[in-house]
Amino acid sequence: MADPFTVGTRYWHALDDGRVQCDVCPRACKLREGQRGLCFVRGRIDDQIVLASYGRSSGFCVDPVEKKPLNHFLPGTPVLSFGTAGCNLACRFCQNWDISKSREIDTLSGSAAPDALARAAEQLGCSSVAFTYNDPTIFIEYAMDVADACAQRGIKTIAVSAGYINAEPRADFYSHMDAANIDLKGFTESFYQKVAFAKLGSILETLEYLHHETDVWLEITTLLIPGHNDADAEIAEQSAWIAEHLGPDVPLHFTAFHPDFKMRDVPPTPPATLSRARAIAIDHGLKYVYTGNVHDSDGGTTRCGACGEPVVVRDWYVLKEYALSDTGYCEHCGARVPGVYSGPAGTWGAKRRPVRLGMPTGRPGPHDRRTAHE
Repeated sequence: MADPFTVGTRYWHALDDGRVQCDVCPRACKLREGQRGLCFVRGRIDDQIVLASYGRSSGFCVDPVEKKPLNHFLPGTPVLSFGTAGCNLACRFCQNWDISKSREIDTLSGSAAPDALARAAEQLGCSSVAFTYNDPTIFIEYAMDVADACAQRGIKTIAVSAGYINAEPRADFYSHMDAANIDLKGFTESFYQKVAFAKLGSILETLEYLHHETDVWLEITTLLIPGHNDADAEIAEQSAWIAEHLGPDVPLHFTAFHPDFKMRDVPPTPPATLSRARAIAIDHGLKYVYTGNVHDSDGGTTRCGACGEPVVVRDWYVLKEYALSDTGYCEHCGARVPGVYSGPAGTWGAKRRPVRLGMPTGRPGPHDRRTAHE
């Protein structure tokens, strides 16, 4: 393994038939020498599973934290976002398919060692670093090392993930994270099997684990796809499950789909669908429900769960009004709004600032096609 970007991993075991099984996610890829898993970046070399994208990135960008989306985590602050290549799901609707479905390592245009990345985040004035664009599950060794380097500088870390991960690596990974937005892609096994090629039950296990067994701040996003996962009954069932299993305070984001990848024949999500889904979720007891990828002032506003008054009014990613104390208490009634707060709200707004870190590793990667939930 002469390649400096290829490192050995611990989440695998040998099988009796001579193959080696990757144990990071429920896909359980069983590999012979030289083969790669579905994610592409984890493969078998020298009779072990290695990660071939350590220290590499498809691009770096400073975003508002609300773009992850996280509405209750250090509001208004900038986050240094980056991803690698590949994914352990195969969603037909992927909005970042040029990265997540890449089968070319030269998609990874930049490199940064963990401490260099943490130092850059500090110099750029970022309050956090987000592992996003593709799923950090497949590059957890790199992500955990970056998180440790960030923690030494007082910088938080965020996982934007589909939550498709096995129990042991899940516990290891999230012990390094401060916040997570989990992409709950739908609420039927058939949708997951036919459209995302995964299993709903595994994602629900991750959601319950994060909420009940960790201190990681959790928010959930569902991309509503017309005719596939936007039926009232499915949205109601999902909302009821969240209320019962996670409680009413976990923020839920409904975001708009746009035609892409292998679902270009599906129309964009009408704004009315997002508003309807939000109303259904609120009717089922969820207190913090948002809409995304559309201009919807009401759907972007945080209201106090106790008195109902608006405490954060957003215009896209710009905070127009802010009525929370430095520690997250409502200035109208004194009740605490769940979340992670540290001092006054930030003023980063809707700015997006691509940055280059480290040395180039190949051709320029894709930097400009990012959705609200990445």
